[in-house]
Amino acid sequence: MIPEIVSNMKRRPGTAALVIAAMALNLFLGACDSPMGDRRADLTPTATIPGNGSETATSGEYRLGTGDKVRIVVFNEPALSGEFQVDDSGTVSLPLVGQIKALGMTPRELEKQLTAKLKVGFVRDPKVSAEISNYRPFYVIGEVEKPGEFQYRNGLSILAAGAIAGGFTYRASRSKVFIKRAAEPFEREFTLGPQTTILPGDVIRVPERYF
Repeated sequence: MIPEIVSNMKRRPGTAALVIAAMALNLFLGACDSPMGDRRADLTPTATIPGNGSETATSGEYRLGTGDKVRIVVFNEPALSGEFQVDDSGTVSLPLVGQIKALGMTPRELEKQLTAKLKVGFVRDPKVSAEISNYRPFYVIGEVEKPGEFQYRNGLSILAAGAIAGGFTYRASRSKVFIKRAAEPFEREFTLGPQTTILPGDVIRVPERYF
């Protein structure tokens, strides 16, 4: 088949450009119908809001912040165990060990640090467990009835947070809120809906709607 096309192109040179154009078109249409073409379409970003608000305090590796309370258990050492709060300096104070940096650490990282500290002259073979006992609070400002500081619970949605703050005022936006995460320098816009969850330390600003 291909030799015949080449022979015809030699006899009628003017048809060469048309043949090449037709072959290119067929290749393009084949790529569009291929599975790879479909996968590329699936990878096209569709979100228009920076952040989908689907994070929870237990998703991924939660990192400790000021105000979090940690339950630390040193097995067979009740005097070294208890509930400790991350203070304003980002540390927790434990018996014998003293102040330990906790800010920005995961509970697993804190366990490793405590284990290393306790091995030095305190406990021969320490077994340490650390877990969050109480998350730091979140804050709601703007168009809510009772703005302020509130106790966080895992999986809290923005709608539930608004209800905790006394509900939204009649001037509040019905479509969006702005949230500043504890580890981020700027606030971001999120959808005002049940799919948007908040994190410990979040500052939620409910804007006024425009009529």
